[in-house]
Amino acid sequence: MIATDPAAFEAFYRRHVESITRFIARRVDDPHTVADLVAEVFVAVLDSAHTYRPGLGSELAWLYGVARNTLSAERRRAFRESRLAVRLKGRRLLDPDDLVRLEERIDAESRARRAFEAMAGLPDGERAVLELVVLDQLTVTEAAAALGIRQGTARVRLHRARTALKDVPLVMEGTIR
Repeated sequence: MIATDPAAFEAFYRRHVESITRFIARRVDDPHTVADLVAEVFVAVLDSAHTYRPGLGSELAWLYGVARNTLSAERRRAFRESRLAVRLKGRRLLDPDDLVRLEERIDAESRARRAFEAMAGLPDGERAVLELVVLDQLTVTEAAAALGIRQGTARVRLHRARTALKDVPLVMEGTIR
């Protein structure tokens, strides 16, 4: 179990850190926030490892669910903070190599961010399924597991989203990389 075995956690981290970094970099354009959120996702994994159920989906689908929750919590926190204090307070400094690497990742994900802009008008549920299937390359079953909904519901939402965005080539290509 990854929560109690450091070697298992390290292997889990190495298997998924790049996917989670891409996931966050598609949604966030500040390298410091990307680095912080990736770390927070894996801390949350340690705290919630007992909730993973293999029968409900792959570990990556579960991990994307953890990442979505972490990102949502960060957005709520940032909104509150923006009303109260300067945003840089308390952030860890990145060394120049980390900063360059994260800026490259953010640049690489700019096409995905444009697709997010096109999806902004969709209802939350439809947008969430579309993001996980098209952008993050999960199956519909995995996306349903990550969102905590039924597979049939996920399929309907995906169909509605794709129908609404049929003229958006980035979304209809099926992958944004």
